[in-house]
Amino acid sequence: MQRRSQTAVLAAASLLLAAGCSSGGEKSENGGDASSAPPRSPGASAPASPSASPSPSVAAKGSVKVTATLTTGLESPWGVAPLPGGDLLVASRDTGKIVKVAADGGKKTELGSVPGVDPGGEGGLLGIAVSSTFGADHQVYAYFTTASDNRIARMIYDEKRPAGNQLGAPDTLFKGIPKGQIHNGGRIAFGPDKMLYAGTGETGDTGLAQDKDSPAGKILRMTPDGEPAHGNPQADSVVYDYGHRNVQGLAWDGDKRLWASEFGQDTWDELNLIEPGKNYGWPEVEGKGKGDAGSAFVDPVAQWKTADASPSGIAYAKGSIWMAGLRGERLWRIPLDGKKAAADPQAFLDGEYGRLRTVVAAGDGGLWLVTSNTDGRGDPRKGDDRILHLKVS
Repeated sequence: MQRRSQTAVLAAASLLLAAGCSSGGEKSENGGDASSAPPRSPGASAPASPSASPSPSVAAKGSVKVTATLTTGLESPWGVAPLPGGDLLVASRDTGKIVKVAADGGKKTELGSVPGVDPGGEGGLLGIAVSSTFGADHQVYAYFTTASDNRIARMIYDEKRPAGNQLGAPDTLFKGIPKGQIHNGGRIAFGPDKMLYAGTGETGDTGLAQDKDSPAGKILRMTPDGEPAHGNPQADSVVYDYGHRNVQGLAWDGDKRLWASEFGQDTWDELNLIEPGKNYGWPEVEGKGKGDAGSAFVDPVAQWKTADASPSGIAYAKGSIWMAGLRGERLWRIPLDGKKAAADPQAFLDGEYGRLRTVVAAGDGGLWLVTSNTDGRGDPRKGDDRILHLKVS
């Protein structure tokens, strides 16, 4: 990671271009004035600046084809959780509702609302996930903002009940995650180890990211019951790592390594390889340059300049991490070679669908991509918000 005073030097030598989420300490995930973004050529596939040599097993250049629009008319969609049969659960940040979208035909069915959701700023009903044993317990997990905090709860989904009333009463598993007008994090996912992971933000209070006693500005790892998971850096804590500004993307690669996307401030957005107990530097450092900043901080694997990304959800497919960009309004592909990038990041769908919030792996090897133009920061188009199916390579 790099000190802000070294931005000009390191930018010229940067291995990877990409985009930051905001300009100024209190700016939101929108990243400031979108009019400052460089001109885009819709549909272009834009590589970042020169980086690593391609791995022989991963193509340096990929491709993306939008094969279908699964559904339209979603309101402020945020979290998405695939069900075992392929259907998708979608959370609405502002309404607190969860709907099921059929993978075959895109029919929407409202399951119900999560009680206690208090939307405002970047808060509301954010990430959702289904348990690793969903076939047996039918548990749906939600990360959401209340009047006092961010918290994680689970509910039983009973599809035999009438539409709109298919979610049981929430059972709060973990509470007390600081809330703010900005930087609430919100992504949750079950890992290959069947533990629940959550990305949090520092709410604009930058010091919380380095405070190991605070769950803000961290990645948390807990059991499905909300207890500290065995193997965490501290046995009595759910904190898995620290030093984050605002984590909204979590994904595991084919070798079960955890990756996370992160909003930067003035200089760099990041894709990080996550390891337990490590310090990812915020607010002391931002972007690459660990050798200059001190060995205590972990470098990102890839970084993006402001206005090209503002990364939210990520997914792993076809040997690459795929990253949805909000302000950048594009989908980034980062081909992997083990723990590093195999080639330069490559951009797709540049400006074609507006802000992109969430991307998840589809059962057929492709991706589901969710737009985010009805969240108060985008420019809604007819049919927004929508879910697209992508064929990727």
